Amino acid sequence: MSGPTQAAAARARRQELLALQAVTAVDELWRYVSPRRITASWRVVADRVLAVLVAAQMASAQGAQEYVAASLEEQGAASEPEGRVNPAAFAGFAADGRALSSLLDLPRITALTGIASGMPPGAALQAGRSQLLRIASSEVADAGRSASGVAIATNRRATGYVRVVAGGACSRCVILAGLVYGSAIAFRRHPHCHCVHQPTTRGNRTPTVNPRSYFNNLSAADQDRTFGVAGARAIRDGGDIFAIVNARRGTYTATAYGRRVRATSEGTTRRGAFYQAERRRAVAAGQATRANFRLRTPRLLPEEIYELAEDHAEVLAMLRRFGYMR
Repeated sequence: MSGPTQAAAARARRQELLALQAVTAVDELWRYVSPRRITASWRVVADRVLAVLVAAQMASAQGAQEYVAASLEEQGAASEPEGRVNPAAFAGFAADGRALSSLLDLPRITALTGIASGMPPGAALQAGRSQLLRIASSEVADAGRSASGVAIATNRRATGYVRVVAGGACSRCVILAGLVYGSAIAFRRHPHCHCVHQPTTRGNRTPTVNPRSYFNNLSAADQDRTFGVAGARAIRDGGDIFAIVNARRGTYTATAYGRRVRATSEGTTRRGAFYQAERRRAVAAGQATRANFRLRTPRLLPEEIYELAEDHAEVLAMLRRFGYMR
């Protein structure tokens, strides 16, 4: 399988459209919230916002079983569901388990807190609006993903799933593209994530796409937007896409090479790849033994490497030393 099934691509487009429609609808309702009467005006529209999102969650969950069956059929497997997925069970509550009505009160609280802390009323209202739109997008998408996950887990022919990344996916989603998961493994997602499951079968666990091919199919501008200018450049120079993206998780500022530099703590624990590589390097140079080695070199981010290196050869050498290339 060289790409997602037609069913998976169609499912992703449908889910993204449903989320967009929900966002547009609740945005229109938020316009009725007055900065001078936030609580009172929110209560006027709160039930309508809830109704919009419950209906959108239901629509997002519908068709999950049919989608899984169609995707399996494209892979040459006949669907064998062990029951029927109930779309209503995925509507009315948030992904974290709380009532959706409770989650929807947060934008009101955010706006009030902003005003209480000295924000201009318009800016505080905008903060509440942004939070509401994130909630709408995420909760509608999550309902559909949860329903698809149940449909996969309860189908005898599905052994797991692969992640199909949506257009405009973030770098964290891209490096998960094409990985095969067991059906019991939760789908990792973030706010505004529109990636979907694609079922796999015992005879077909081939990834739909790999992160590097996804990167290569992006324009240079989209590569820079998704991975950052320095990160995208490092990948184009042959860097390991996984190492470059994962390095962003533990960033901090340190003093090294006579200046302040941005570094990452990723891979620097005693079992981390960078720690072990630096220990081998120090032992080979006679600078330390395995027992007394202490990591003192910060693991630079790619952008610092480009700032410090004097030529392309040094760029490549530093990318290898700091674990971004093999």
